[in-house]
Amino acid sequence: MAFACVIAFMGIGLVDPILPAISAELDATPAQSMLLFTSYLLITGAMMFFTSAISSRIGAKPTLLIGLALVVAFAALAGGSATVWQIIDFRAGWGLGNALFISTALATIVGATSGGSEKAIILYEAALGLGIASGPLLGGLLGEISWRGPFFGTAALMAVGLIAVAVLLPRQDRPTPDQHVRLTATFRALARPGLLTLAASALLYNFGFFTLLAYSPFPLEEDAAAAGMSNFGAMGLGLVFFGWGICLAITSVFVAPPLTRRFGRRPVLITALAGLAVILLGMALLVDSLAGLAAGVIVAGLFLGVLNTVLTESVMEVSDLPRPVASSTYSGVRFMGGAVAPLVAGQVSDALGAGSPYLFGAAAVVLSIVALLVGARSLRVLDRAHGEPVEEEAWAITGGDG
Repeated sequence: MAFACVIAFMGIGLVDPILPAISAELDATPAQSMLLFTSYLLITGAMMFFTSAISSRIGAKPTLLIGLALVVAFAALAGGSATVWQIIDFRAGWGLGNALFISTALATIVGATSGGSEKAIILYEAALGLGIASGPLLGGLLGEISWRGPFFGTAALMAVGLIAVAVLLPRQDRPTPDQHVRLTATFRALARPGLLTLAASALLYNFGFFTLLAYSPFPLEEDAAAAGMSNFGAMGLGLVFFGWGICLAITSVFVAPPLTRRFGRRPVLITALAGLAVILLGMALLVDSLAGLAAGVIVAGLFLGVLNTVLTESVMEVSDLPRPVASSTYSGVRFMGGAVAPLVAGQVSDALGAGSPYLFGAAAVVLSIVALLVGARSLRVLDRAHGEPVEEEAWAITGGDG
């Protein structure tokens, strides 16, 4: 499952190095090219609200396989596209498959891993970090050949992941009617104050996250051209975002757990969000410097890794909801923030200048901190000691998983 997750998460950063090439070769504006993220994340987020209901009816393994098959099909179709609008449409289908896979994968890994939910979440976040790190590198390598290469490469790798899940994941009993999750369960879950607070904070945080991820290739490419680096291209962008992904992977696995054990989850979240806001502000000021902008992208990965792990752990602990419902609800809301970010970045950069999207991203991250402070009372459960979950907590996290 972790291997398949690595490949699935490659799709998030895979298109970063080839966005300028797609824009140039398909006669698309940067704003249009960034819609590859918007369509993908919008459908991913919207579908997340229903994935727990689907998996509770047909089972986790069939849900995973359907999701993987959709990603294989739509990634290949995107590679064969003739216009940027076709790629945007096929990325939406890709997002549908990813939604079915990602939300179900987290619940499956937690259920299949020995050693408790915290270790399982760290494994999941490690897969996320490795996938996000390797995605831009693969995109850069294949993008040097053609912008179509990363799409076909992803389709091939996801086909391998599909076979691995089909062969290696144990067959599970079909869920019984009493295990079925209602279609409205994820929407009703937002009535839980703790989950609502974290989801709202994650929505705003992901606005900053995907502003950095989707918009940065364009000013980086412009800065490289201004510096006379005509060979920077897809490989140069891939290396920058590979460094970003490596930093994200390291802190998500090795830094976030000891920080939360020592200081608690809420203080770590607020501090990391403040650090990310400062970096985005710095990137707005250094938008014309290739070295400054690249350094900002890479260093931001350190804070993003901490935030991803701690937010995921917090969502699993803040309510007594079954983890597929909690995961789907949280993921659905946060991906909406990611979907809006590229759309806004393209518009404000044209209207207000190259550094303005980072200012908007920094403002959204500050509002994410405000959300955590306003909802502090609902997050008191996050202040208790970590690392020694009691039996009742373990059941609250794992109970209800079909």
